[in-house]
Amino acid sequence: MVQSSAARQGITKSLSGANATFNNKGKPMELRLSNMIAAKAISDVVRTSLGPRGMDKMLQTSKGEVIVTNDGATILKSISALHPAAKMLVDLSAAQDVEAGDGTTSVVILAGSMLGAAEKLLQKGLHPAIVADSFLKASVKAVEYLTEMSSPVDLNDKSSLLRAASTSLDSKIVSQYSSILSPIAVAAVTSLLTPSSANVDLRDIRIVKHVGGTIEDTQLADGVLLRQPVVTSAGGPTLIKKARIAIIQFQLSPPKPDMDNTVIVKDYRQMDKINQENRKYLLNICKTIKQAGCNVLLIQKSILRDAVTDMALHFLAKLKIMCIKDVEREEIGFLSKSLGCKPISDINAFTEDKLGYADLVEERDKVVWITGIKNPGKTVSILVTGANNLVVDECERSLHDALCVVRCLVKKRALICGGGAPEIHVSQMLAQYGQSIGGVGSFCFLAYADSLEVIPMTLAENAGLNAISIVTELRNKHASGERDAGVNVRKGMISNMLEEGVVQPLLVSTSAIELATETVCLLLRIDDYVQAR
Repeated sequence: MVQSSAARQGITKSLSGANATFNNKGKPMELRLSNMIAAKAISDVVRTSLGPRGMDKMLQTSKGEVIVTNDGATILKSISALHPAAKMLVDLSAAQDVEAGDGTTSVVILAGSMLGAAEKLLQKGLHPAIVADSFLKASVKAVEYLTEMSSPVDLNDKSSLLRAASTSLDSKIVSQYSSILSPIAVAAVTSLLTPSSANVDLRDIRIVKHVGGTIEDTQLADGVLLRQPVVTSAGGPTLIKKARIAIIQFQLSPPKPDMDNTVIVKDYRQMDKINQENRKYLLNICKTIKQAGCNVLLIQKSILRDAVTDMALHFLAKLKIMCIKDVEREEIGFLSKSLGCKPISDINAFTEDKLGYADLVEERDKVVWITGIKNPGKTVSILVTGANNLVVDECERSLHDALCVVRCLVKKRALICGGGAPEIHVSQMLAQYGQSIGGVGSFCFLAYADSLEVIPMTLAENAGLNAISIVTELRNKHASGERDAGVNVRKGMISNMLEEGVVQPLLVSTSAIELATETVCLLLRIDDYVQAR
């Protein structure tokens, strides 16, 4: 950042004053430098993945599974970081993923750049507490400047929502399918909105993955999808019209003795008697289910024993009851809300008033479709398809980011341009403000402002452009009042990001700056490392 000679002399003078330097060359300084090196190493790992021209990472899990992605949160979650400071940056990316859902790579890159700026300040003799305090003040001003340059968005304006979702998908492996995935993300989130909505719970949006077909076949389902196939081993039905659906949380299997008790069978007559009792027990349960009017049964997965035995499946098939087993515990709440039915934990509580109703339940390509639900809840199901597991998994991650971007616009209804334009604008505004306050804080503000330029610099580098000339030209354009000018990596030049349709939610940028600054300040305030028991 260009600074006037008068400002530099004033800062140098203030630094050379009494009590202005911090020259602790012992353990605390070494520890801080160690933390900074470890954290910046994590930042460098994901830096090449930023932007539409960013590179992808191939990850191999401990189980031998291969993941190809450029999603920052996924990359860092797979890294087994040992250094405590490195783990903090992994947690930082996870926190950004929870808060905004997007910007998980940017937040780590910003933190690494801020740590580099802080390291230079510490080497010049500034006290870590002063640097941390100044950085926090700078982040507050940065959020103010971002809010000033944002433009309000109306949730009824679908074109603005589509542009934001498309910008999120442009940096993904599946970017060529953004015209298909963006409308799905917008439609899914907006369908959950109410006039008083201040947020959207993404747990009400269920993504079902299916290997087969292409990404173009991905669709928003009209109803509820189940990834568990229908059990057909006993010859049960795979299509039910006018379905009456029950969700049960008990097992269709004979009761077993406690761990402390043992059943000893001395001859075959006793064995026959046990089998007869088991058969009678299961038949009574299946008849109770049928008498309640149920013809589709969803069974929760059991950890201790089989959720349903072969004998029970035989009885259910004879009674023309469709059976779907191994429904995960986490899915019960979603299915209950979607189908308008209540989970049943005991056969004695199995009554007709706990059933859900639908026009059709059928299995298509190992995916169960429940359509024409009588009392549907406010939930959405999305079917994601692809040629193999790698493609399907990456498509799911990309779609999740797009959903999060639209949700961000519900939480904070404002858009800003992308392409590094906000960072350059905030950097220049902070530099002007820093020169006006004077003192040691001024020096910290200027360093903080410089650190924000890492985003446009990285975008240019990853696009194969001359980063120094691009950033210099960006500064000049913003200095002349073109605050929406950013790096157009597709055309290899600087252009107006709003006109290009490159926009992102305000919440993504403000959250990234706030979380990155908090993490950096936390690292700066650490002066010792103690191994706890």
